[in-house]
Amino acid sequence: MLMLLASANESLSKRWQGLVAEGNQARQCRTLGELKQVASQGEVELVLLHRELVDATACAELRAAAPHARLFLLSDRPDSEEGLSFLKVGIVGYANSYIARENLLEALRVITGGGVWLGQQVIQQLILEAAHNGAGKARDCEKLMGPLTPTERRVAEMVAAGRTNLEIAADMGIVERTVKAHLTSIYGKLPAGNRLSLALLVNQG
Repeated sequence: MLMLLASANESLSKRWQGLVAEGNQARQCRTLGELKQVASQGEVELVLLHRELVDATACAELRAAAPHARLFLLSDRPDSEEGLSFLKVGIVGYANSYIARENLLEALRVITGGGVWLGQQVIQQLILEAAHNGAGKARDCEKLMGPLTPTERRVAEMVAAGRTNLEIAADMGIVERTVKAHLTSIYGKLPAGNRLSLALLVNQG
C-alpha cells in the first residue's frame, strides 16, 4: 500500500515510517502544498496527516483534491471537538500523534477495510456529547434532513441509530448495494463525509 506521511516534524515522520514500513510503501511530505500535489496524482491510498499541518478547511480541500485517499488525522492533543470538526470534512481516522504501534497497525487495518478509527476516549466523548446535544433538536433535524428523499432520510436515521448496512437492507427489504447507493447520495447532500460523521450530524441536528 502506498501511503503518505505528512508532517513538518521530521522526527515524528520517521517514527511513523518505522511503525508502518513493513509491507507498505511510505513517502514523506513536509508541506501541505507537496502533500496536495502528490496525493492528487491518484496513487495514494492512505495519508497519515499531522494536525499541525492542516486546519479543517485545508483538510476539506485535500479531500477534494484527492478523493480516493483515506485521511488519518493524528493530533498531538486530540479532543472530541477537534475530532468532530474534522470528521465532518471526511477524515476516516483520528488519534494521538504518538499512538502505540499495535494501535496504529489495528487502526490501519480498520481504515483500509473501509471502517473509521477513533481513539476509544474520543469515541466515548463524541457519543456522550451527541446524545446530550441531541435532546430537543427535532426541529433542527427536520431542517437538516430537508434535502433527503423519504428513503434516504430513513437510511440516515437508521445509520444514526447504529444500524449496519445489512440490518438496514433487511429492515427495508432491499439489497446492501442499494443501501450503499443511498449513503453515497446522502453524503452528497449533507455535510458528512463518512458514516460516523453522518450519525453525529443527525443525532446533533
